[in-house]
Amino acid sequence: MLQPVMHLLKHKNIILASGSPRRKELIENIGLKVALCPSLFEENLDPKAFDNFSDFVEETALHKVLEVEKRLKENGNNPDVVIGADTMVTLDGKMFGKPTSEQEAYDMLKSLSGRSHTVYTGVVVKALDDVVKFTEKTDVVFGALDDEQIKGYIATGEPMDKAGGYGIQGVGGTFVEKINGDYFTVVGLPLYRLCSVLYELFKENKEILTINATT
Repeated sequence: MLQPVMHLLKHKNIILASGSPRRKELIENIGLKVALCPSLFEENLDPKAFDNFSDFVEETALHKVLEVEKRLKENGNNPDVVIGADTMVTLDGKMFGKPTSEQEAYDMLKSLSGRSHTVYTGVVVKALDDVVKFTEKTDVVFGALDDEQIKGYIATGEPMDKAGGYGIQGVGGTFVEKINGDYFTVVGLPLYRLCSVLYELFKENKEILTINATT
């Protein structure tokens, strides 16, 4: 999808406002160079202040982007593109973030066992003066899990830095019976929508920049 503008994007200073190696790998797999810069935003927004889950994850992602961009500029680094994302697992109107203890991870996984839940990933792309926000959501169905399976998974350590207490791209993927939606939304960065946004942002100047690059 990005091939028509890839020659432009390869020369851009692209920053991912995240410490997630998974998100970095996803972007690098499509041929882009990206640098990780974990956001220092406290992620203390009140979910009750938002009308829906999409608004919440988008606003959180926006704060991550703005904090990183400001800090980099203060240090003399002017990024061309800053990408931020926030992922949240939801069930029965409740949001499940990253567990803060093994007990909380157990409670989350026990709640998800044998049921369908929804994963929201909000993304913000800031390219100079352009800011684009979007959210993708995917329904995930877990098989029934017994206590030994849950405790065994928690013992791997994988659940502790994952929204909802599991990682679909790792051992946690063995709990997933099926999904309805974009797999990469559950991983934490919906690639199709991200690439669509990047293409739209850079295609308008494609012809003139191509001419300049070849003269």
